[in-house]
Amino acid sequence: MPAGTRSTYHHGSLRDALISACVEIIEADGIGAVSLRRVAREAGVTSAAPYHHFADRSALLAAIAVRGSELLEASLRDAAAQAPTAIAALGRLVEAYVGFARSHAGYVHVMLRPELFEPHKHPEAAHAGEGAIQLLTEVVQACQREGGAPAGDPTPLVGMIWALAVGIVTLWLDGPLEQRCVSLGTTPEELTSRISALIQSLLAAPR
Repeated sequence: MPAGTRSTYHHGSLRDALISACVEIIEADGIGAVSLRRVAREAGVTSAAPYHHFADRSALLAAIAVRGSELLEASLRDAAAQAPTAIAALGRLVEAYVGFARSHAGYVHVMLRPELFEPHKHPEAAHAGEGAIQLLTEVVQACQREGGAPAGDPTPLVGMIWALAVGIVTLWLDGPLEQRCVSLGTTPEELTSRISALIQSLLAAPR
């Protein structure tokens, strides 16, 4: 769309349009293709327009990290709320995170690269993922109360589930997971579902 085609953005909608344009660029060409000039061009505004909202590239990426974290947390909370038990919720959190990453890859590429959005300059982005970790901690603690997880400090199990989910996402977005699944006669979605089921069966096993 030629620059200047959209000249009537309201203040808030321009910010949203710039974020959306940036996410689309990332999904199409990677984070390395992002510049404020290109984002402005894709949003159909002048090259000066982004500076009304974002001081530089890192500020725009920080806004994407914040919004992505909000969307992720909402998705995770919805998945946990629909689970019949805490153990089931833990498995569904993994599936929900992986599913979110596939449908919102542009956001997740940024969320996993804090050095690009410079959290020391943008504290709102530095704390953006805390809601999801808090939710995971609450679900682990609920598993403990149900007897499905060892009592005591929930941190090790929280870290394990977090690392597992991020690992699947990273292998899928940037690594060989898809091709590996083809060779195994499965799909990343099916493999994730099986991993979720394994987590639940291990936690539900008698001690």
